[in-house]
Amino acid sequence: MKTTDPEKVVHEIAESTHNDEELVSRMFAEAVEQYRGEAHVMDYVPLFAAKRVREALNSRTTGQAHGFPVSPPDFVCG
Repeated sequence: MKTTDPEKVVHEIAESTHNDEELVSRMFAEAVEQYRGEAHVMDYVPLFAAKRVREALNSRTTGQAHGFPVSPPDFVCG
């Protein structure tokens, strides 16, 4: 993913996972808020949120047991 514009990110995820943009938008907003609450560096929050949403939606279609939300990675300041 090359863009950080939330609308484009949501559209790309919705298109690639064959899901409704409204659903993806809600999931993305929830993921961003959770990451922002725990992150020390905000630059990568949209990237992590997009990854979480994409993985959650893909796991639904593949029948894997991973649900949404997924625990965020540990953030390290360095």
